[in-house]
Amino acid sequence: MPLSFYKYQGTGNDFIMIDNRKLTFHADDEQLIKGLCNRRTGIGADGLILLQEHPDYDFEMVYFNADGRLGSMCGNGARCTVRFAKQLGVIEDVAYFLAADGEHQATIEREEIQLKMGDVTNVERIGVDFYLNTGSPHYVRFVDDVKSLDVYAEGRVVRYNERFNAVGTNVNFVQRLSESEVYVRTYERGVEDETLSCGTGVTACALVAGLTGMESPVSVKTPGGNLSVSFEQHGLGFRYVYLSGPARLVFTGTVPVPEKV
Repeated sequence: MPLSFYKYQGTGNDFIMIDNRKLTFHADDEQLIKGLCNRRTGIGADGLILLQEHPDYDFEMVYFNADGRLGSMCGNGARCTVRFAKQLGVIEDVAYFLAADGEHQATIEREEIQLKMGDVTNVERIGVDFYLNTGSPHYVRFVDDVKSLDVYAEGRVVRYNERFNAVGTNVNFVQRLSESEVYVRTYERGVEDETLSCGTGVTACALVAGLTGMESPVSVKTPGGNLSVSFEQHGLGFRYVYLSGPARLVFTGTVPVPEKV
């Protein structure tokens, strides 16, 4: 059976988008999703996202990691889903939608999409590093030269340590570039490798930068492009957190999918 899909990317973080408003996709088939995300034998993506109807929202976003498992919140994926919803005629320029971590609001402003993230109530210190949840769990470490760092090797050390091995965590390495800008590289769980960008990771790094004296908004460079994070800080917590950046259609197509027995 042919499956229609749309390929989107947000600062290099790419996703297979599927219109599942009729609930025809086999969302419980991990091997199918893993195969579609495979870059050699499938379409290739960092994750797969279903856009579904919801009685209380414009739509629901259901995100799967590239390993086929149901994922947590994805900031770049959410912006891509908003752009996808606009393409399908589900929304105009404002969206109220449901994701894994709860409700979100987003506004389309030409090439940029401003996405309201959830509040962050606590940031944990682990030695000189930080750990927080921005819809997905993130470990944040500041480094002096992020471009020369082996993110895959260093990220795996943290992701598979005794504390995080069972559930996993995303691992971010951050370099301060100026009083208002940082450079971020991220090792993502579920992908189990470095991705070109991670929206919730960029958000986590910007908030930690705020704790260390950087004022909102924080400009963030990633290997895949530039993003911006604004916030209001309240003690060790944050409210009115917004992630802003592009989300673009790459291509559309169909792929044969065997019928599930």
